[in-house]
Amino acid sequence: MIDPITALAGIQSAISMVKKAAGVAQDLGSLAPMIGKLFDAKSVATKAVLQAKQSGKGSNMGTALQIEMALEQARAFEEELKLLFMQTGKIDVWQKIKARQAEMDLADAKEISALKAEAKKAKAKEQEQLEIGLAIGAVFFVLFLVFVGIYELMEFCQTTRRCGR
Repeated sequence: MIDPITALAGIQSAISMVKKAAGVAQDLGSLAPMIGKLFDAKSVATKAVLQAKQSGKGSNMGTALQIEMALEQARAFEEELKLLFMQTGKIDVWQKIKARQAEMDLADAKEISALKAEAKKAKAKEQEQLEIGLAIGAVFFVLFLVFVGIYELMEFCQTTRRCGR
């Protein structure tokens, strides 16, 4: 598991790196790898904070604060990036980037939904197998009790010689 503080620091360092590079870059295309690393760092940080939240370690307030501060910083940088695309006359490229992001987010959501459905189906199958196992065990237990009862009855009949007639 990734430490949320380290992951959030990764976002901050990626933002500062992109800002420094933007001052000397010839065009936006040369910044693409660094911008990609920034958004990768944002994704890692978000996942790390959510994992920390699920682990139950730390306070809810601290976790919420970390999430919101990281997301706010990323939103502010995204606006700066949008302005940079506008200033260079590449707003159409920005719109294509946002459209592609929306497509990829939708594909990710569908994949997550499919994984959840698959996990739910596997859990239901496991539950069904458990129930079948319990039913089989119960049937064998009842048959065992019937067998013991018949055996005891036959023993009783042989020792007392008074059964059935």
